[in-house]
Amino acid sequence: MIGKLKHNLLLACLVISSVTVFYLGRHAMECHHRFEERSHPVLPLSTLRTGHNLSTPFVYSKDMPLIFIGGVPRSGTTLMRAMLDAHPEVRCGEETRVIPRILAMKQMWSRSGREKMRLDEAGVTDEVLDAAMQAFLLEIIVKHGEPARFLCNKDPFALKSLSYLAKIFPRAKFVLMIRDGRASVHSMISRKVTIAGFDLGSYRDCLTKWNRAIETMYTQCMEAADKCLPVHYEQLVLHPEKWMRTLLKFLDVPWNDAVLRHEELIGKAGGVSLSKVERSTDQVIKPVNVEALSKWVGKIPADVVRDMAAIAPMLSRLGYDPHANPPNYGQPDPHVLDNTRRIQKSVEKPKPL
Repeated sequence: MIGKLKHNLLLACLVISSVTVFYLGRHAMECHHRFEERSHPVLPLSTLRTGHNLSTPFVYSKDMPLIFIGGVPRSGTTLMRAMLDAHPEVRCGEETRVIPRILAMKQMWSRSGREKMRLDEAGVTDEVLDAAMQAFLLEIIVKHGEPARFLCNKDPFALKSLSYLAKIFPRAKFVLMIRDGRASVHSMISRKVTIAGFDLGSYRDCLTKWNRAIETMYTQCMEAADKCLPVHYEQLVLHPEKWMRTLLKFLDVPWNDAVLRHEELIGKAGGVSLSKVERSTDQVIKPVNVEALSKWVGKIPADVVRDMAAIAPMLSRLGYDPHANPPNYGQPDPHVLDNTRRIQKSVEKPKPL
């Protein structure tokens, strides 16, 4: 317990130091430029030279049309970002892991009246913190992968701070992935996906935590309706073209059918880069299929099934029947059904000796 506490304190100190050093360094550079070139206003733009085209700088700023993908883990966020990554004008990349942690820390500072008072007294006002957060997050998003016309971040719990992100990135848009909480929880438990605060030994606890997390994100998504699109995982895999067309139109990204065959672009230049440590990697290498939709049926303890409506009231709010076992999500498009059959046959096919 003490070791874990020390680890968390060290992590907090590291993140705070990084943000502070980054912001102060940036602030000092801006002051220097203002002193040297008072007659020439400094534009709030940064440039990046990377990859094979070093002669053309990549210009970026807080006013870029950033895309944020989030949701409760095991809700299809990796599939969504892989499909978007297949688009030649979009780059999402792997989870940064840093972004949701620094956002959670900022949220903690804001919620503590005493801490906020101390920061204000020290001159670290909301404006200063917002500028520092904006600069830090933008650098992470821009520089952890190759430049693209549309940059995207996929860190599931980042959307717990959706309202704040919308404030500091005014042109950003958000994609909230929603999945039947019973399926999400069964997936995290059966695949042993560690998530802070979730007791993987208890379906009841995980469903309660799922309910709390998705309610937080969904409420903020609805409040920013013109900037946030909820996408149900089940409908995405049943009808991928319909939902990807809807999504790209919402994001003002031109249509490209590469988003329907992301599996062909994995590991290729300008295609889809997958992390070796993310648990969803082994699933998104396959074409869109319906294998995982109802794997949870029959796996949840009877007492939890009985109390489902009370444990996870967000199921009903999101359009799921808490009493349906199995549920009826709908019928898949023909090519999705073909994908599923091919995957099943490849698993059943005996390996040569």
